[in-house]
Amino acid sequence: MAQTRATERSVLTREQLELVDKTHHPAIYDADAKELRALKKQLREERGKVRTLVRQRQREARGKAEPRGKSFPGGTEQPLKRKQALSGALKRVNRELGRLRILEARTAHVDAARRALALHRSAGFETTKPPSRTANEGMEPIPRTRRRRIIPGSQIGSVSQATKVAQAIKDNRT
Repeated sequence: MAQTRATERSVLTREQLELVDKTHHPAIYDADAKELRALKKQLREERGKVRTLVRQRQREARGKAEPRGKSFPGGTEQPLKRKQALSGALKRVNRELGRLRILEARTAHVDAARRALALHRSAGFETTKPPSRTANEGMEPIPRTRRRRIIPGSQIGSVSQATKVAQAIKDNRT
């Protein structure tokens, strides 16, 4: 669920709030892709730090880990909200980067289409020649690659005739 700006102000530190404010509505459209990538990197680092803190606090609450560092008042609620605020800011930056990438691709495609149309128009239109009564080369036959077996006429039917003769001999024995 998205958080309000008031919630973000109450949860985040001053430095984190400066980063997150750059991801909101009017400011995010003023940044170019290079600035957004740098902002994305900073947000990921901050989120990683907060995520580590949240996981440590959760392990401490379950009794799986010893507390490290100074003890802070409160449970894991505030760092969890801080992590959610940073994740929301990261999502906004990613979405804006995707929108810019699509916009750049669209302009590149439009430019390519215009260049192709200009080339097509500059090529000139050739009229086709009227059909004539002279023959063209036409289609070429494809030679067979399989070897053709030629059976002599004297062999055709000889196998079945030999079978008939053998059967007659066998029948006459009895």
